[in-house]
Amino acid sequence: MYKENPTNRNAVIILLILFLLIGFKGFSQHEKDTTKLMNVRYGEKGIELQTRDNKFLFQLQSRFQFRFSTPYDADPVTYDDYAQDAQTVFKINRARLKVGGHAFEPWLKYYWEYELSQSNLLDFRIMIEKWEWLSFKVGQWKTEFTRERFISSGEQQMAERSLINRPFTVDRQLGVEVYGHLKGKGIADFNYWAAALTGTGRGSTVNDDSHLMYFGRAQWNFLGRFLDFEGCDLEFHDKLTPIAAFSAITNRSPYTRFSQAGGGSLEGYENGLPGQYRVNQWNVETAFMYRGFSWQSEWHTKEIIDKLNNNDTTTLKGYYVQAGYFFHNVFDWWPKHLEMAGRHAAYRPDNSIRQNRQDESTLAFNWFFKEHKNKLTSEVSYFSFEDKTLPLEQGWRFRIQWDISL
Repeated sequence: MYKENPTNRNAVIILLILFLLIGFKGFSQHEKDTTKLMNVRYGEKGIELQTRDNKFLFQLQSRFQFRFSTPYDADPVTYDDYAQDAQTVFKINRARLKVGGHAFEPWLKYYWEYELSQSNLLDFRIMIEKWEWLSFKVGQWKTEFTRERFISSGEQQMAERSLINRPFTVDRQLGVEVYGHLKGKGIADFNYWAAALTGTGRGSTVNDDSHLMYFGRAQWNFLGRFLDFEGCDLEFHDKLTPIAAFSAITNRSPYTRFSQAGGGSLEGYENGLPGQYRVNQWNVETAFMYRGFSWQSEWHTKEIIDKLNNNDTTTLKGYYVQAGYFFHNVFDWWPKHLEMAGRHAAYRPDNSIRQNRQDESTLAFNWFFKEHKNKLTSEVSYFSFEDKTLPLEQGWRFRIQWDISL
């Protein structure tokens, strides 16, 4: 298992930042020198250093997310979570350093992302994107299995992802991928992704056995327009831009769930032996944006087969629907930079027991100071927990979050 050294990584990051700051100052002092080889500017992805021949591009950006929550922050996932003592939370929820760009050729791209608060290397990948219809990627990244999870935490519509993210996300994996955009005429417009991955989670460089994780996604852009992975219609799409997608994953490992921390276990399971759990997952997804209105939804099925216990099988089901709108398009008195959004999610941890169900309903307001680069989000959520052997549990949560990229 790959182990990170937080001390060494933090030292490298500090040295990198100092080097860039010194270099940026030096370039600024010689701004009028027409013989310089570099252009320096602040762009959409932070500080950018680019050679005049565009052979090399280096982008550096940091992002901070400050969050206040009460009476708790994490989604309640067990019956006992509803009985926990109220704890008002104020924390730096995320602190990210992002580096990207291209080298040697504009189509040979690279990207890495580091979580400073937890000393985790999240992403590191190389992309070959010379042809729109055929591209390649190698490294570690979030799989494109679900739109909700793949959208950056800095470009979400809500303060956090829904209740079903925890049981169904595949999160970050190490591997190789082929993907592309098959741009035909009219409705013949598709994107595809296919990958072979270790299937043992972030930070793991080896598989537990000979079985890899295999992933595929097909996305139909049925009006001939691609929809980016981001929340909120900040671009104000003049033309209806919808997509429909189907994703599937199969994996065999000791784990029944994944997160930023790596491989783990759902409630009722323990981390198993190598190859103990065969996990098959499917997701049907829709999304569209139009004139300030945005919509997205996912319907998940997950099958966990215990290969060491008579192929005992559990099927999990879940879905969410989410929408947002800038109401200044209808009401003159509504502030232009204010969006209102709502979401409902439901999860059944065992579909054979229909009485067991968890629900989340959330109402959120976003104030965009500078699009997703500087925004304030407030939300209120209502949770319910139903179990056929226990009384109904319910609870409320309030969160306010400031997300800023520098």
